[in-house]
Amino acid sequence: MDLSIIIPNFNTKNLLTKCLTSIETSLSAALIRYEIIVIDNGSKDGSIALIKRSFPHVVLIQNKTNVGYGKSNNVGIKRAKGECVLLLNSDIEVLDSAIKTLYSSIQTSKDIFLGGRLLNPDYSPQSSCGPMYTLPVVFTMLFLKGDVLGITRGSPSRISKVDWISGACLMGRKTDFIQIGLFDEKIFMYMDEIDFLYRAKQKGYTIVYNPDARFIHVGAASSGTKKTPILNIYTGLLYFYSKHRSQSELSVLKVLLRIKARMVIVICNLIGRKEIVSIYEKALALV
Repeated sequence: MDLSIIIPNFNTKNLLTKCLTSIETSLSAALIRYEIIVIDNGSKDGSIALIKRSFPHVVLIQNKTNVGYGKSNNVGIKRAKGECVLLLNSDIEVLDSAIKTLYSSIQTSKDIFLGGRLLNPDYSPQSSCGPMYTLPVVFTMLFLKGDVLGITRGSPSRISKVDWISGACLMGRKTDFIQIGLFDEKIFMYMDEIDFLYRAKQKGYTIVYNPDARFIHVGAASSGTKKTPILNIYTGLLYFYSKHRSQSELSVLKVLLRIKARMVIVICNLIGRKEIVSIYEKALALV
């Protein structure tokens, strides 16, 4: 088996249908022996029935509850028969021969992880790679609109070596995933790929962003409300720093996160955005 494509799913039946169909279309003319593994995390929207009915060749692994991104992918990676593994979110739609492009690239390189260019549904570029979250990068992200300006994350137009790529589309060899230690299952969602790729770089691996492989990514399809990403980002940053950085750096991070939360709370109280106030009050309680 050449390639195992692993897709965690949680109540995204319609998006999953598009994802699976696009994979089959993309690989229809490619000479790649592949399998698709869907890890369902207790979906209640008919996802399981859909897979059994319309995609019976897909390997289906059923969890009773939503175990999160990292653990879901770990289960799939361990089960995979392919030499290479492609991790895809269920809200990904593969364009043209994107999978073949990534697969061809990995065949010519060793000690590498690859990601493609993610696009919004309107085909505008979606920032999906960037530098490691050092304190200057975190400061820029929190206070200088670093994400918006493309400083802390971006979508380069050329093949680039980066510190991280989005876990929504990540390819590597199965043996390399295992060698690095798989995903940290203590991270439920957000920062999981950052943690994994940080460990990969520590072991000498190269992280490459290839814009020639294009994928539509709906984004945040199964993560719930706006509250969930913010709280998970706070949790993920705190965990990452407690695991990989010094105590002094963790202390500075906490100060930055507190200042950000308090600024948002004050401003949103003044303009009557109570729902955002509530979110950042919960975020502040995490620090």
